[in-house]
Amino acid sequence: MNKAEIKLLSTTALKTSIDELTAQFESTSGKKLVASYAPSTQIAKRVAEGEFADIAIVTGAGIDNLIKQSRVVPSTRVDIARSAIGVAVRPGTPRPDISSVAAFKQALLAAKSIGMSNPQGGGASGIYLWSVFERLGIADALKPKTIFGPGGPAGLIGLYLMRGEVEIGLQQMPELMAVPGVNVVGPVPGEMQSITLFSAGIPTVASDAATGKALAKFLTTPAASAVIKGKGMDPA
Repeated sequence: MNKAEIKLLSTTALKTSIDELTAQFESTSGKKLVASYAPSTQIAKRVAEGEFADIAIVTGAGIDNLIKQSRVVPSTRVDIARSAIGVAVRPGTPRPDISSVAAFKQALLAAKSIGMSNPQGGGASGIYLWSVFERLGIADALKPKTIFGPGGPAGLIGLYLMRGEVEIGLQQMPELMAVPGVNVVGPVPGEMQSITLFSAGIPTVASDAATGKALAKFLTTPAASAVIKGKGMDPA
């Protein structure tokens, strides 16, 4: 890794925030930020397998697991943001009723197609939502008409919506908001909701831990928190 660069491995949920904040961080740190984005589960797996990074951002539980595996330095965990799971549709199409779990359950059953993060190795929202669908007894009915996004910037469910490939999209709010033109209906209701905490940590293989720590600290500043909030998350 070039000494003038810092490598970040991050959940896709924070991409739009970090994209907007990169220039400011590079100006203050004097380092070029080289970032790679994917679902938290995939990033955590890459860090667990020893991939090089100066800082990693995944779910809080993911950072805790990496600490237990001696892949992240215990004292470096910093909570960054909390994200809700949202619902979106294409512009000009009917908005599903999200006023209650019962109403949204019927909307999902009535929908011709649904897009969401893959519960198998995909994002945190897909893993949680599919477990809820199984608990509600609707997973078998939804599976044939559900497209599972692979995660990462190319797997944003809003892209599927805008291409007309799905009728209802489900994903982390900032990921839905990342696609211009998508009509975000709001957060999923009641027991369907799970707030995901995203946290940063410095991998034990980092070559520039100091700048990695500086980035984590920068992402908790008031200026960064304002950007994070504007992208659909609550600062931690």
